[in-house]
Parts: sequence; structure tokens; C-alpha cells
Amino acid sequence: MKLGIVGLPNVGKSTLFNAITNAGAQAANYPFCTIEPNTGVVTVPDERVVWLADLYHPRKTTFATVEFVDIAGLVRGASRGEGLGNRFLSHIREVDAIVHVVRCFDDSNIVHVDGEVDPVRDMETITLELILADMETVQKRGEKARKMFKTGDKKFEEEAELADKLLATLEKELPARLCPLTPQEREVANHWFLLTDKPVIYAANIAEDDITNNPETLPMVQAVLKKAKEEQAETVVVSAQIEEEIASLPEDEKQAFLDELGIRHSGLDRLIHASYRLLGLISFLTVGEDECRAWTIKSGFKAPQAAGKIHTDFERGFIRAEIVPFDTLRQYGTMAACREKGLVRSEGKEYVMQDGDVTLFRFNV
Repeated sequence: MKLGIVGLPNVGKSTLFNAITNAGAQAANYPFCTIEPNTGVVTVPDERVVWLADLYHPRKTTFATVEFVDIAGLVRGASRGEGLGNRFLSHIREVDAIVHVVRCFDDSNIVHVDGEVDPVRDMETITLELILADMETVQKRGEKARKMFKTGDKKFEEEAELADKLLATLEKELPARLCPLTPQEREVANHWFLLTDKPVIYAANIAEDDITNNPETLPMVQAVLKKAKEEQAETVVVSAQIEEEIASLPEDEKQAFLDELGIRHSGLDRLIHASYRLLGLISFLTVGEDECRAWTIKSGFKAPQAAGKIHTDFERGFIRAEIVPFDTLRQYGTMAACREKGLVRSEGKEYVMQDGDVTLFRFNV
């Protein structure tokens, strides 16, 4: 999973990226200090993997991972190339989902490119630039499809109709993901790599002093929540400064720090969980003395497809999957105890994988 972090300059985007990845991206109080995108890979927090590792004491423990890409600050006019916009837009096309950092705090020491802080205006500024870029893409697709009408291939007529449909939505300054498409149209549109078709999580970046209160009641955050709901996007309230402090602490002190602030999960944890929900992802687990590991798959994957994530031979020679839900394994303590009670199921090719399935694949090639 690859998440692109975007936002206007000086909204806390690179600070948040640094905090969640410890990658040391440049963060300065002027626009465009980040030009080439910085990337960082972080593990997906999963207490199930920790518990399994304590049970099996494997030689290797592997968590699922997420790649974050810190994309330079966009500005008004990016779709026309302003502020090196074309390069930045191309970086956005390569990610699975967008984390849009929105500034929800006042600080006279940190300049704002538009003079004053207005989170909804900032959200609309970037969304509009992505919409304008998509309009250009869709118009070109429509023109190309119409030129191909003479071939008599019906697919070009359908592509032209799809382009018109998407353009009608984009012209209303609405993202492409809000355009009602059939599954067939959606499949075609996926190959057009539209920027506003990507799932979006708004990261409402609040001041450090506001994190201990109920941040959802802050006027700026409420404005972000309302706007995000209209766009069918998710919102996670974070404080980039607090995340920076958490990142600097030893692992065994982080939870105590969160408890002191009255926060159950860090912003990183909440961002990742929101990303999984948005992208329809789940994890299944494999165990053994060699390795305990979490594997990320699309919700709805059948057992052979999940096996293919481990190795193509597993999918090709799939026989069956032996499965016990993680909660059942934790309840009875060992796989042997689960087998004695008949709780380890044997599932075939049509089984749809569930989040937290502890799985052993049987195959023959």
C-alpha cells in the first residue's frame, strides 16, 4: 500500500511525514522545500502478530508495511504547472490513496501561502487543482475515443460516453469518485488513473495544545469533518508536533506518553487503519518456527488468491487452507488445543478470506 501525503505548503505535511516514518524529510518554513518526493516504509501496528511471535518464538517476525510518499506542497495553478505542479501531480498518480494534510491551527510564526488559515478553502484549492488535471485527462480520452469511432468497435463509443459522464461530474467541481459508474465503467476508469478517483483521508493537523481536548469539537476540525463527509472521504485528527514527539521516544515509553495525553492510538495507527478501511484491505496471518507474518490482501479475496500472495506456486497448486480465526487461537492458547476441539477448519477454493485468519495452505505442484 502506497499513500501519498499532499497539502499546501507549510501545513505540517513534511513534519507529519518525518514523524511517522523517521525518514528525515526536509521541513522548512517556506514553500517548495520538498521538490523530489521523499519515501518511507513503516510497519502496520498489529498486536496479533506480536501475540503470535510470543507464542511461536519464530526466527523472524514480519509485519505488513505501508509506504508513505511526501509529495511537495501543491499551490493554486498546479494543474497548469504552477509551483512545479506537473511534476507533483505525476507523483500523486502513482499512489493508492491520498493523505491530504489540512492546517487547523493558527501560528503567526508559520506563514500561510494564502495569508490566513481556512481549512475548507485549502481543501478546495487542492481538490480543484486535481479536478482540473482530471478534466484534461478525461477530455483527451473522449477525443481519442471519438476519433476511433470509424473502426466500428463499440468499446470506443462506450469510452466516449464514460468520458462525458465523468466530465459532467468534474465540471461541477466534484471529484471523479463521486460519479455514479457501473462496475464495467469503473473498471475502464481505473485505467485512466484519475487523481480525484483515489480514496482520500484528510489529516486535520491541530496544535499541540489542542490534542488533550476533544479535538472533534474544534471549529476548524468540524469544518473539515463536514466537508470530508460531503466528499465521501475519511478524516483523522492529528497533531504533527505530537507525532514528532512520539517518534522520538523509545518504544517502551510511547504508550505511557499517549496515556498521559488521553490518546489511545497514535496518529500513525489511526491513519493506517483508516487507509485499510478506505482501500478495502484485510490481513491474514501465517505462523511457524521460521516466521510469523501478516499478509495484506483485498477484502473478498478467495483462499487461492491469498495463497498467491505468498508464492504463485501456492495458488497454482492450491489444495486447501487450514484456518482458525485469531481470536479463537488466542482463546484456546495453542493450535494443538484448537485442533483437539475441532476448531481448525479445512476450506476449499471458494472460501472468502476473513481478517485475522491464521492460515496454513496445503498445495501440490
